[in-house]
Amino acid sequence: MNGGRRTPPGRAGRLRLRHSLDVAERGADLLEQKLRVLRAEHQRLLRAEREAARAWRDLLAEAEGWLLRGLLLGGEQALDSAAAGIGAAEVTVDWATSMGVRHPTAATVSVPGRPPTAAAPGNTALAHAEAAYGRAVRAAAAYAAARTAAASVGAEVAGTRHRVRALRRHWIPRLSEALDRSDLALEQAEHEDGVRRRWAAGH
Repeated sequence: MNGGRRTPPGRAGRLRLRHSLDVAERGADLLEQKLRVLRAEHQRLLRAEREAARAWRDLLAEAEGWLLRGLLLGGEQALDSAAAGIGAAEVTVDWATSMGVRHPTAATVSVPGRPPTAAAPGNTALAHAEAAYGRAVRAAAAYAAARTAAASVGAEVAGTRHRVRALRRHWIPRLSEALDRSDLALEQAEHEDGVRRRWAAGH
């Protein structure tokens, strides 16, 4: 009820319970304030995730369309020839911490250019596909960052909500009940002490 320590009897115990209850109520208030901010941020991140997902799917569909045209025009050999010598893209993720949650804020993609020694795409459709896949890769990285950010903040929302519920539904009521019992015990003890004093004075 108070961190595993036994509450001492009398006024010292009541003071400790009162302090614990005040701390728990202040903590619940602060957590509820944090929860409101986190929920607003989570909704914003979910909207950003949906927009990033839509952009990525649209760009991917465009790239796949150009690739299909290129394959129909030049076959897989033309695709293999166009892809030879092209390096891998590099992704850099920027991170930030807000309300105690570390999450990505942006993803920057570096798509390598075609080296001078590499063969040019065999047809215009493959050239368009190459450019479109570059845009799709950038959109995929942005979507991954947005999705991770929304998931991280969403997890913190759930954890904070659980802590508030534990305080409001369990910890604070238990402390309040213990404080009420302590008040009653003190009142009874003072009454009994008064009776004893009056009895002693009368004898």
